[in-house]
Amino acid sequence: MEIHPTAVIHPGAELAQDVVIGPFSVVGEHVKIGRGTRLVSHVYVEGWTEIGERCQLYPYASIGTPPQHLQYKGEPTRVIIGHDNILREYVTVNRGTVPGGGVTTIGHHNFLMAYVHVAHDCYLGNHLIMANAATLAGHITIGDHAIIGGLVGIHQYVRVGTYVMIGGCSAVGRDVPPFMRAAGGYRAQLYGVNSIGLKRQGFSNERIAVLKRAYEMLFRSGHRMAEAIKRARDEFRDHADVMELIAFLDGSKRGICRSVGKELEDEE
Repeated sequence: MEIHPTAVIHPGAELAQDVVIGPFSVVGEHVKIGRGTRLVSHVYVEGWTEIGERCQLYPYASIGTPPQHLQYKGEPTRVIIGHDNILREYVTVNRGTVPGGGVTTIGHHNFLMAYVHVAHDCYLGNHLIMANAATLAGHITIGDHAIIGGLVGIHQYVRVGTYVMIGGCSAVGRDVPPFMRAAGGYRAQLYGVNSIGLKRQGFSNERIAVLKRAYEMLFRSGHRMAEAIKRARDEFRDHADVMELIAFLDGSKRGICRSVGKELEDEE
């Protein structure tokens, strides 16, 4: 264990043997930090916070602070961060609220760039990239392998599916289904299947082609969503990706981002 003499570590904190705590960092009483994790300098970790193994936290990151929620009264809610995460400068992660389940969760192998904000009760999956100043309100869920562009703002309770790409400076007020691209400064809209991102993740041309056909049926057929889902379920019942997409649509409470016209998508 390597602790700089200017760091302030509460005696009750639990630190693994090879943790590195850099200059002027502060670690609170109820914090647990796993093996190989490094707080570079000026990192502030408080509350009932667990940080996994081999994470890197850069200067002025602030983790486990109280939620920005008027009903929070100091309850022992938590932040849980998994393994192999990188949190760059000025990242903020607030702990959960009792009404929201009491925990803010970040999975494994995620890269949160400078000034990213993760609010109370959010659930982030694995292998995510959040670019500079991407901002999450409370109770947001983001699936694995999603990429959130810089300066994106996402409304509370919105869900973002797996393998989604959201373009920079977008305002996301509705759910973004898995495998899709979304963008839009006033209200984000769907721009079709995230083909390039899926290829980079090893999806075959055949899988992507099926998703494109399903997208046309679900969002471009002219049918009401319930009817389009029924038709897609019948036609693509043997395709797991489409079944995941349909299950996501079925579970939406905030509604789904609308699709742009074919002409606008082609311009992209």
